[in-house]
Amino acid sequence: MNFEHSDKVKALIERLQDFMALHVIPNDQVWWDQLAAAEDRWAPLPIVEELKVKARAAGLWNLFHTHARHGAPGLTNLEFAPLAEIMGRVHWSSIVFNCSAPDTGNMETIERYGTEEHKEKWLKPLLEGKIRSAFSMTEPEVASSDATNIRTSITRDGDHYVINGRKWWSSGAMSRDCEILIVMGKTDPDNADKHKQQSMILVPVKTPGVTLVRNLPVFGWDDAPHGHAEILYENVRVPVTNILLGEGRGFEIAQGRLGPGRIHHCMRNIGMAETALEKMCRRLASRTAFGRALADQSVWHERIANCRILIDQARWLVLNAADKMDRLGNKAARMEIGMIKVAAPNMLQQVVDWAIQAHGGAGVTTDSGLAYMYSRARTMRLVDGPDEVHRNQLAKAELGKYRPPRAK
Repeated sequence: MNFEHSDKVKALIERLQDFMALHVIPNDQVWWDQLAAAEDRWAPLPIVEELKVKARAAGLWNLFHTHARHGAPGLTNLEFAPLAEIMGRVHWSSIVFNCSAPDTGNMETIERYGTEEHKEKWLKPLLEGKIRSAFSMTEPEVASSDATNIRTSITRDGDHYVINGRKWWSSGAMSRDCEILIVMGKTDPDNADKHKQQSMILVPVKTPGVTLVRNLPVFGWDDAPHGHAEILYENVRVPVTNILLGEGRGFEIAQGRLGPGRIHHCMRNIGMAETALEKMCRRLASRTAFGRALADQSVWHERIANCRILIDQARWLVLNAADKMDRLGNKAARMEIGMIKVAAPNMLQQVVDWAIQAHGGAGVTTDSGLAYMYSRARTMRLVDGPDEVHRNQLAKAELGKYRPPRAK
């Protein structure tokens, strides 16, 4: 396999790194200061809106998009990987380039499964960065690691569907810019095939009956201005034309959506891990304990070396998965996607944990930024399916190689 970047990608890497160095990294504290001073924590921050204009003018817009339109260069997953990693070094930077979750997955979903009306009404403003979106699947009353458990009902009533249910962890729904929700629910709960009971439907946030109950904090962080909403759907009526692809196609859409979404998360995890390792090394080089520089302690040599090994292992796994997705499709690469979804967040959690240890008390304050990184790393082991689900699928696939064939 040849993962050497093309001249096109090398040029984009250089331009993106320059933009990050000039505009994003120096404004990281500005971002936090503006959030702290905001009268409305869910409103877009001025620094982000300012940099979005600059990023688009610089041709660094919609880089995730696989088609060369909407200002995008038209990159494959493999080509986008190093760019997503660079964005991941600062947790809020992806939105500057219109490459943030869950919008990227939602845009790809509407592009792939939506009608021309859907694309004109919702995809176009999403691609222009004028609005934001949320994905509403997980529910508090059931074990949502098995999505067949969901209870939200989508019932046909003439020319409308009526939606009833409660969702949570609808990331991005708290944002004042969020205007559209992709909701997964059951249109045919009695279907013998449990994977054809569900459908996905577009629901405008301002539809009567949609209630944002609360924001869900993550280890005490509210993740504003993005947020993670608990949403109540009470007799929410939307036109039948809002259904995506058709009734009973929800799982099919989910598989098409989650593959790219998972790999994008993993790409950003690698960038965040690089930032944590850099913070660790700088801290160790600047501190002395018991008459010796911390950087001279052999225990830290071992940990730094392990960090480099873990990060590079995860990077190569991600590139391998991206390459297979590009060549053979998301379904054929599902095992590789599962592997990186386990490996990358666990790698990030370990690297950040050692970086916190290197900082001592400063590591668990907000001063170093590592405490927030740790909350994101730990959360990623649940997002888009917990570790256990992915490991279970991987183990079954591996065991399948050795089981005797079933008798016909």
